[in-house]
Amino acid sequence: MNAAVLAEEIIDGRRLSREDDLSGFIDCPLEELCRGADRIRAHFRGDKVDLCTIINGKSGQCSEDCKYCAQSCHNHTGVEEYAFLPTEQIVREALANEREGVDRFSIVTAGRRLSDSDFEKAINAYQAMRRQCKLALCASHGLLTTEQFRRLREAGVTGYHANIETSRRFFPYICTTHTYDDKIETIRRAQAEGLHVCSGGIIGMGETWEDRLDMAVSLSELHVMSIPINALNPIPGTPLEGRAPLEEKDILRTIAFFRYLNPEADVRLAAGRALLTETGRQAFSSGASATITGNMLTTTGSDICSDRRMLTEMGREIARGK
Repeated sequence: MNAAVLAEEIIDGRRLSREDDLSGFIDCPLEELCRGADRIRAHFRGDKVDLCTIINGKSGQCSEDCKYCAQSCHNHTGVEEYAFLPTEQIVREALANEREGVDRFSIVTAGRRLSDSDFEKAINAYQAMRRQCKLALCASHGLLTTEQFRRLREAGVTGYHANIETSRRFFPYICTTHTYDDKIETIRRAQAEGLHVCSGGIIGMGETWEDRLDMAVSLSELHVMSIPINALNPIPGTPLEGRAPLEEKDILRTIAFFRYLNPEADVRLAAGRALLTETGRQAFSSGASATITGNMLTTTGSDICSDRRMLTEMGREIARGK
């Protein structure tokens, strides 16, 4: 595979699909692949970098058995547990992040879905943030109904996060309490209610390169325009605690071919940035155009100030109001 030629073809309108031979992405020289991905990124996304932050709206006692998760009640991680946060605390955090210059803010909760009472608390928090903040508001609350998505949109939420996590083939090895199709249906339901969907997954859980390519193609087929890529942080007490962390070169390769397969989307760095040199400087020259920043749930992230400084040094523009 000639990465430079393929990059120009994609810029000129070619789109890759399952019918294409994608194996070249696995063994193409990494430097050439990253250079082509950066060329595609520059053409479709420009130099703007979208910064988002999240708050863990409630913690622990998740009913689902995802093998990577510190919050699952099936795992024994000693994670802090607390009920849904007060609206005032969530709004304070949103305003603090807004002052530091991020673009969007999301309440994230683990679990199959929120209880009715917690969903009402979430709605109140989004309504309060819409009144007091200028940030774009996103949400991540599991497998919601059409009516719940409608209420989120009416409360001021514009984006919904629902990772597909991995390929269809590998998904049952990671979670058995809900299905891959549950995720797909949730994404389509959110899109049907006019929400911008953010969906990606985790690499380094034992999947193959073909699984990663399948995930990238699936997200393209779903027309997802914000794709967070997480590198597994093996958490003690989870079934994946013994997995070796990914090497940087493998993370960069994944980011790069996600860009080729999703040229117009924001490819977003998420958990696992500590595995990257300078928390991902090279990744922003390998196809990434966005990042989660600040405190990231139960894993180590990168703070907003250092991200803004690094991106400014790279000549990138910090996007606002998208």
